[in-house]
Amino acid sequence: MRGIGTAAVLVMAAALASCGTVKNPRDRIVKPTRECADVTVQIYFEPQSAEVTKEGRAVLKAAAAQAKGCTVSQVSVLGLADAAGAPDANLALSEKRAQAVAQALKATGLPAATFETAAAGQAGAITAAGDARPLRRRADVTLKLAQPKR
Repeated sequence: MRGIGTAAVLVMAAALASCGTVKNPRDRIVKPTRECADVTVQIYFEPQSAEVTKEGRAVLKAAAAQAKGCTVSQVSVLGLADAAGAPDANLALSEKRAQAVAQALKATGLPAATFETAAAGQAGAITAAGDARPLRRRADVTLKLAQPKR
């Protein structure tokens, strides 16, 4: 009888040890819902260019992949330019950058959403101290995400 008691204790201990990874049997069947938090990325450009680079397309593809399974309520794209050049030309360039990024993002297969594009040109490219801000040749992209409706 003593051998049976020891064997039973060992079997119970092994069974309990295997339960350490699953705290609730429901977790074996029901997968936790993904959190749909907003995604913000920056896409950088070559000087005087509005062409989305290969690296930029990869960043947009990754952002779209993060949005899978979520409801995309809005996409905001803000085109920026550095302080070099004429203000009007920089504003036009930043508008082209915003449009190029919006088109490239749509091409990733991102679910239908409201796209809002804006351009800042070189506004804010110079600090109060008169220094040029680095890395202004970019577009800032924000995907507003929400849990899907059930």
